[in-house]
Amino acid sequence: MDLVLVTPSPSLAGSVLFLARQRFCNWKSPERLRLDAIFATDRILCKRLRRGRRCFSKRTEASTSFSDGTGESLYVPVNTKPSDARIIYAVAPAMGHNQEAHPESHFRVPAIVQALDKLELTPKFRGSKVIEIQNFRPALVDDIASVHTRSYVTGLEKAMDQVSKDGLIYIEGSGPTYATVDTFQESLIAAGAGIALIDSVVAESMNSRDPPTGFALIRPPGHHAIPKGPMGFCVFGNIAIAARYAQREHGLKRVFIIDFDVHHGNGTNDAFYEDPDIFFLSTHQDGSYPGTGKFDEIGRGDGEGTTLNLPLPGGSGDTAMRTVFDEVIVPCAQRFKPDIILVSAGYDAHALDPLASLQFTTGTYYMLASSIQQLSKEMCGGRCVFFLEGGYNLDSLSYSVADSFRAFLKEPSLASTFDDPAMLYEEPSLKVKQAIQRVKHIHSL
Repeated sequence: MDLVLVTPSPSLAGSVLFLARQRFCNWKSPERLRLDAIFATDRILCKRLRRGRRCFSKRTEASTSFSDGTGESLYVPVNTKPSDARIIYAVAPAMGHNQEAHPESHFRVPAIVQALDKLELTPKFRGSKVIEIQNFRPALVDDIASVHTRSYVTGLEKAMDQVSKDGLIYIEGSGPTYATVDTFQESLIAAGAGIALIDSVVAESMNSRDPPTGFALIRPPGHHAIPKGPMGFCVFGNIAIAARYAQREHGLKRVFIIDFDVHHGNGTNDAFYEDPDIFFLSTHQDGSYPGTGKFDEIGRGDGEGTTLNLPLPGGSGDTAMRTVFDEVIVPCAQRFKPDIILVSAGYDAHALDPLASLQFTTGTYYMLASSIQQLSKEMCGGRCVFFLEGGYNLDSLSYSVADSFRAFLKEPSLASTFDDPAMLYEEPSLKVKQAIQRVKHIHSL
């Protein structure tokens, strides 16, 4: 792909953001959020996150660095990690990849980290039950090229020279996706975090029948990035790159990908559309950006039947998603018999999120985390890694991820303290039922 770069003027930047909001389904003007204010005034955590991601350019097999909550790095060979770990996560906040006022901002991952610390869900409070991988290595260009064309990867790397002169560029036709001088390296780090979690979860699954669940707290997100280029705030397809890595390096041939972001994961969809060994299942809001993910998009050639798209009507919420899980996701997984489950975990279907019109709650995400974790234990030895995708209200994003962590720990949900039932309205149950019945008929479920 030949990248077409646009240097934004102030008026262009404003126009781009307006178009982004329009294309991402009925932009609402949210009030300034509590966590937004915290990070706007207090840069301490942001600086710590920027300093803390020390990475290496070459991959070796010696060891992985973990945090044990004492402030010291704990170097443990990947096949001897603590057996009582319930969660293993990696943080790649991409602090240098940021544009002022853009919804996909560098406040997102720090907001999650702050919520995890506030709710005592980090190694500092949980010891070896919660492990943070540190000092993981960036993805190699070969890793990225397993999903994206080399011309795109090299083109983006070369574009960094122009960014260093202009400060910020937009990549034309990408939805809009911006780049700063740090974007290429930060995107390699995000993909590398996912790869490191694949290594760690797979290694632990060899020692335990109940391995920890992985979570890549990363950005830029990835599920819109198509093989030939970026799209919809996404630069590299993090989950797709991890899927290919799991197949290539660990012999996990059959990969089941669940995408519950409010927007269709068109990049992941396209990457595996003809692959019979990767099952891609996406639930998303009908009619939302980018307009793909129709019922009849089921794969092609050898991959026919291993892509399932379920567009849900606006207003779908917790009841709809619980039914989808039981009647669609579970039978698909049982029939496919995966070796590993990967999850594009977008939190932008939350009722408070400004970029869509579904009404998931924090409790919905707790249910999904718990149910998917249990499904992975039944289907593939507990091998499961979540990848952060969307989520643009800092409060609902951070508390929903935190409640996902509580689900992994098998602790009660705190959703009732975060969610206000008054914000919800009646779900379109008949339309939801019709959508589910239609997809079940198409896929013979």
